[in-house]
Amino acid sequence: MSDYKTIVLGATTNPVRYAYLATQRLLDSAIEVIPVGIRKGAAAGIPIRNDRPIIEGVHTITLYLNAAIQKDYYDYILSLKPQRVIFNPGTENTELYGILKRELPETKIEVACTLVLLSVDNYKS
Repeated sequence: MSDYKTIVLGATTNPVRYAYLATQRLLDSAIEVIPVGIRKGAAAGIPIRNDRPIIEGVHTITLYLNAAIQKDYYDYILSLKPQRVIFNPGTENTELYGILKRELPETKIEVACTLVLLSVDNYKS
């Protein structure tokens, strides 16, 4: 599909939530997207994985989990070795920034909004 395979971490079945909208917009932009969340269901027609799948070639993890919930996912995030992690508004986490810088120094940390990056055509830059 694309060179920007993206995991939406915190995916939801609720079509008014930003994680759902991001999943839809990524699809609309021809970006391969894997929704990963707590509950089963589908986001934008794609089954939400809740088994923390190991996925090769992840470019981006875009976070839609608050900092307290992210703690349960630190090892999972590190295991995927993403090229970039996007901290969407409300997901900022200085502890995880430090872990990423130490464990995966090549990973780009971006505090931004995935929806805005897509809307201004900066997601792939």
